[in-house]
Amino acid sequence: MYKKQTNRQLTIYDFDQPLGLTMNPENRWVKKADSIPWSVIEDKYAALFISDRGNIAKPVRMALGALIIQSEFQYADTEVVNQIRENPYLQYFVGLPSYKDEKPFDASSMVHFRKRLSSEILIEINELILKPIEDGADDSQADDNDNSDDNDASGSKNEGTLILDATCAPSEIKFPQDTELLNECREKLE
Repeated sequence: MYKKQTNRQLTIYDFDQPLGLTMNPENRWVKKADSIPWSVIEDKYAALFISDRGNIAKPVRMALGALIIQSEFQYADTEVVNQIRENPYLQYFVGLPSYKDEKPFDASSMVHFRKRLSSEILIEINELILKPIEDGADDSQADDNDNSDDNDASGSKNEGTLILDATCAPSEIKFPQDTELLNECREKLE
């Protein structure tokens, strides 16, 4: 069973910290959280839950956020939970409304997150996240093409410069492990 969250997007100014501390809007986790379309992803995630019975699942922001944190740092499941507990920026990233010095979920929940968010779903989510970036890149490439200099009279297009690197080219060096080299030595000694 899944209960959809309210459509109100959590901002860093809404995140409640002890002693009234404010969060840095330039922090990488704040920027990542703001770049992900959580409401669109939540609609797709809610469709995975057919039944309205059973325990209520953790929000998609918490599940996906924990998996992103784990893949970023290659943490074990228990370490992901501990890092989220200790870091207010990670707590904001996974969608908690305020800083709490307690575990947001049990480490065994990570197994359920990975099962629910299969590789196909993660690829689809990745495309949703990258779509605005690709659209921005297409716009900037179109602007670059408008300002190109075609001074060549023959009309040929400047293709750029080819830089060759000999370190990646195959060479005919024989190594001591080659049996051909050992056979050649044996034949010369006979």
